[in-house]
Amino acid sequence: MSRNTHPNTGSGSRTARTVEFGRTYVVRPRGKHQATIVWLHGLGDNGSSSSQLLESLPLANIKWICPTAPTRPVTLLGGFPCTAWFDAGELSEDGSNDWEALDASAAHIANLLSTEPADVKVGIGGFSMGAAMALYSATCYTLGRYGNSNPYPVNLRAIIGLSGWLPGARSLRNKIQSSHDAGRRAASLPILLCHGMSDDVVNYRHGEKSAHSLNSAGFRNLTFKSYDGLGHYTIPAEMDEICNWLTPKLGLEGFRP
Repeated sequence: MSRNTHPNTGSGSRTARTVEFGRTYVVRPRGKHQATIVWLHGLGDNGSSSSQLLESLPLANIKWICPTAPTRPVTLLGGFPCTAWFDAGELSEDGSNDWEALDASAAHIANLLSTEPADVKVGIGGFSMGAAMALYSATCYTLGRYGNSNPYPVNLRAIIGLSGWLPGARSLRNKIQSSHDAGRRAASLPILLCHGMSDDVVNYRHGEKSAHSLNSAGFRNLTFKSYDGLGHYTIPAEMDEICNWLTPKLGLEGFRP
């Protein structure tokens, strides 16, 4: 398995450590390349399973990039090492945030999108911890910078979060309301959030609370879908929702339901 080592350019600490991301899988568009979306897996998973899920979607004009998170000790698992975009003590917006790793992963994701052609619209999506990472990237784009104040380089056009939560929810509203540009970007960025009402891993209330936090911070173009009886996994109805939502948001051609 090939591995890519990237310096932790997102680190604000004086002792920047090198973070090693796993293999990146790419699902190439079957039609005209109009959009590229980085899709982020959940805790303990990898980019391969994401790519298998996405290649079956009837979205011929999207290129999907599916990276694999670094392997790191995770507090929630008693320090057991597994693939994780950042360390977490709990899977909710109430937990303490590993800002250094959040910034490093957000920088890695932005780097994957930064070489896409200028006429291709770019976005980020993910499941569970991957959804949290997508939402954190959305806040970095909106504020124009990472948490460590380095500039955010990519113009995001769509964000999708399945069964996730929003890191840094408590302070987001004040940060966005202090900047006219951030407010403008927040109001126009399309976000789709989906959450199962029977989720026993990332409780439904955390998804609902995150949607409320985003809305009150000024993210006006936000859709929140709840699924009765759905646990912590994806179902075809959710993937259909993604297809139906993305097509008009990104102006895609040739969608076949």
